[in-house]
Amino acid sequence: MTSSTQTPFTTLPANREAVLRVMPMPADANIHGDVFGGWIMSQVDIAGSIPAARRAAGRVATVAVNAFQFKQPVFVGDLLSFYAAIVKTGTTSVTVSVEVYAERQRLDAEVVKVTEATLTYVATDEARRSRPLPIL
Repeated sequence: MTSSTQTPFTTLPANREAVLRVMPMPADANIHGDVFGGWIMSQVDIAGSIPAARRAAGRVATVAVNAFQFKQPVFVGDLLSFYAAIVKTGTTSVTVSVEVYAERQRLDAEVVKVTEATLTYVATDEARRSRPLPIL
């Protein structure tokens, strides 16, 4: 889970807006203050669904987690910023790349990329059946 070669950044990615920002709390972690991977995965899913739902102009459902890599641990008190961008669209599907950066809440400012993932969502109708994406 920890990569000793990961170089800390001094700032968050420029010219990109985070789709989600959240700070994990003690209930999201084990007794040592390490945030559960499943909690991070659920937040990544939420962040990825935001551009997918915008592109689908409505409801989407997660159909695949294509890739998921934990690069650094996340700790209680880290401020997480989630950046999501559409990388591919199909007839009914939207594939989204999500990058997560942590601002460590310590005396010296440190920003590290902690997670990156690729997820696929499908546009669904009111009956939760797949439907075509609207034409742009």
